[in-house]
Amino acid sequence: MPQFCMATGCAGCARAGPEAQHGQASPSSAERAFLYLWAFGLLICIVSPFLWVVSASFQLETELFRQPANWIPTDPTVENYDYVFACKIRTVYEERLLPTRLTQQVRFLVPGTLNSLIVAISVTGINLIFGTLAAYTFAWEKFPGRDATFLFILGSRLLPPVAVAIPIYMIVNLVDMLDTKPALVVLHTAFTLPFTVGVLTLYFRKLPHEIEDAALIDGCTRFGVLRHVALPLAAPGLAAVGAFAFLFSYSEFVYSLFTTQSINAKTVSVITSSIATNPASN
Repeated sequence: MPQFCMATGCAGCARAGPEAQHGQASPSSAERAFLYLWAFGLLICIVSPFLWVVSASFQLETELFRQPANWIPTDPTVENYDYVFACKIRTVYEERLLPTRLTQQVRFLVPGTLNSLIVAISVTGINLIFGTLAAYTFAWEKFPGRDATFLFILGSRLLPPVAVAIPIYMIVNLVDMLDTKPALVVLHTAFTLPFTVGVLTLYFRKLPHEIEDAALIDGCTRFGVLRHVALPLAAPGLAAVGAFAFLFSYSEFVYSLFTTQSINAKTVSVITSSIATNPASN
């Protein structure tokens, strides 16, 4: 018996398969092979720097400056990790190419990384909580000045951070928050929250209002609609803005440099810069 397409009533559509129904032909073997090769090449370009960093961490200076470079260490060692994590001076350092590059700043990489993680996680949490509430309000609620306020928030993101560096430093100094992690959390949040609000607002606006009306009819409150309906549907957007906020805060350098002075608040980007610019410091 012929099979009929439920959407059109046509027997040919059901026999033709999904490709014919949607007007799209499956890629040929050559096209599929080209796509796989292109994806593999792109993967190599992305992963290669990370693989080289891992390989270099197990090599001595003499191997790092060898031409051509060795991707696989000929004499792997873990003394670099002992020096960073356990502050153990490397015993064979005198045999290496550049012994003067020994720096005590490396000891601060671990606490600097912890400071960066604390600040970045705090900034991400604030963005996801307050950014979601603000975006939901701008997207689905109507109140006087909504559009003007939304444009002001988006416009503040266009301001270069370095343009307000001196006023921000004076404010942080005035409130006695220099060299503290809460100051970094506030500053990083100020630069990431507008982006979070803008992206999530557009994301919430694309959701059909019928689901909100249905949830309200079923007895949900506004907060219940946000929690049980809007948030699950906006999960990809939340993941995107969360990743942006975390990466921005973790890698931010300018404000972390001039608002921190001790290892109590210095982030890993500042510590790495001090190692690169002053390798022989004690």
